[in-house]
Amino acid sequence: MIVSYSSVTATTESDSADWNEFVSRHPQGSVYHRYEVANLIKDTFSQQPYYYKSSNQEGSINGVLPTVRLKSVFFGDYFVSLPFFNYGGVLADTPEIAQGLITKAAKAATQIGASHIEFRHIDPVSANLTLRQDKVLMVKPLPDNREALLKEFKTKLRAQIKRPAREGAVARNGAHDLLADFYQVFSENMRDLGTPVYSINFFRALLDQPWIDSTILVVFIGNEPTAAAFLIKDGPRMEIPWASTRRKFNRLSVNMCLYSEALGLAIDKGCSVFDFGRSSVDSGTYRFKKQWGAEPVQLNWQYWLADGQKMPALTPSNPKYQLAINTWQKLPLCIANFLGPKIIRSLP
Repeated sequence: MIVSYSSVTATTESDSADWNEFVSRHPQGSVYHRYEVANLIKDTFSQQPYYYKSSNQEGSINGVLPTVRLKSVFFGDYFVSLPFFNYGGVLADTPEIAQGLITKAAKAATQIGASHIEFRHIDPVSANLTLRQDKVLMVKPLPDNREALLKEFKTKLRAQIKRPAREGAVARNGAHDLLADFYQVFSENMRDLGTPVYSINFFRALLDQPWIDSTILVVFIGNEPTAAAFLIKDGPRMEIPWASTRRKFNRLSVNMCLYSEALGLAIDKGCSVFDFGRSSVDSGTYRFKKQWGAEPVQLNWQYWLADGQKMPALTPSNPKYQLAINTWQKLPLCIANFLGPKIIRSLP
C-alpha cells in the first residue's frame, strides 16, 4: 500500500542513503539516478532539481523520480529526467507507483507553467505519456579478455585499428591529469559540429565525485591530443557518453585507436557490457558502432505535455537551428568555449 508521494528537499545523510539504496536495487537504476546528482547539476549548471519519492507504510522508499527544471528565454521552461546525461526517468516497484510520481511531477510543472517533462526511459512506464522512439542505445557484450575481443573483429576493422599505431598514436588513460587534453579535443570538435560545449568545470566535477568511476582516455600523436573520451563505469557497464576527435587528424583513423582502447579498458575494469550511447537507426554513428559488434536497444523516451503543447524539438536536426549551427561553426574556439557553457546549461 502506498502511503505518500512527496517532494524531496532534505539532504541528510540518511535521506540520500535510503534513496541510493533503492536506486542500487532497481533493475534500471543508474549512477545518474543517485541522490547526489541533484547537487552536482545545481552547482555546475545553476539549474534547480525537483526530486520526488514514494514511500510505503513502513516509510521505505518504493519509487523515485529525479527531475531538473531548465529555464531560459530562448528555449522555454521545462523539466527533464535527466538532462546532460543519457539516462533518467522514473524508478518504481510497480506501474501504479510510477504513475503516482509522474502525476506529482506533472502537478508541480503545471503550477509553474512549464511546457513539458521529458522522461529518459529505456522501457515505457506509463500509457498516459507521449512516446518518442527515434533513438536506440548501441550496446556490446564484452568477452573476458582483450585477445578474445580482437578475434571478434573482422579483418578490415583490425586493420583500421592498427593504422594509427603506425602513425605513432599512443593511448593514455587517467583522470585530472588528462582533463585539459580531453577538453581541448572535445571543445574543438563541438565547435566544429556547431554545438555549444559544456564547461570544463562540469567534467572536473564528475572526476571529483567519489561515487562516479570516471576515466579519461586520450590518443596522442607526439604531444598532440588527437582523440579523447570520457568514460563512466556503472556496475558491469562501461559507458562512453562523450567522445571526440580533431578533424585534422581524422585521416589517421585516430577514432579507431580511441574506441579499441576504450573497449579494452572496459574489459580490464571487469565490465561485461560496453554502452556506445544513443544513435538514430542507420545513421553514420549507428553504423560506426555496429561495426564494433554493438546491437540496438530501443529507447522509449516519454513526455508529459501541458495543455496545448506539442512535442519539443530541441535537437540539432531541427531546421530552425541550422543558421545558428552554421554561425557557431565559424566562431573562434576561445569565443565558443566562453559562450557555450552559458547556452548549453538550458539545453537537455
